[in-house]
Amino acid sequence: ARLRKTRKDRGNVSMGHGRVGRARKHPGGRGMAGGQHHHRINMNKYHPGYFGKRGMKSFRVEKNTKFCPTVNLDSIWNLVSDNTKKNAEKLKDKATVIDVTKSGYFKVLGKGQLPKGKPVVVKAKLFSKIAEKRIKASGGACVLV
Repeated sequence: ARLRKTRKDRGNVSMGHGRVGRARKHPGGRGMAGGQHHHRINMNKYHPGYFGKRGMKSFRVEKNTKFCPTVNLDSIWNLVSDNTKKNAEKLKDKATVIDVTKSGYFKVLGKGQLPKGKPVVVKAKLFSKIAEKRIKASGGACVLV
């Protein structure tokens, strides 16, 4: 209590709030009151577009429908650990499984070539036509996840 501002103001008639305006409770209204009336200039200046509607309402809106990170065939082997690469070279007749969704990719695109002697089973949510053609040409398969 001895450190409060009121201790300093004791003895001053208006307690630091001036003799004219006086310290009233909520002279402009509480909160956002008067945004379209007496506080309109402030709202238009610092919060343009706060009031009103714009555009069409979309019910059942699904966010992230366009989120689709992609990876090319030439960099698909970079997603695999070194240990898996070594095993793939030993077992050439067996296909290596590469799940691109574990690395955060959804779609496989067809840029680049896959090594001929290494068949690959690629798991992804989406494949481009060229990617699918090239994976199958190298003796692999495309699996939709």
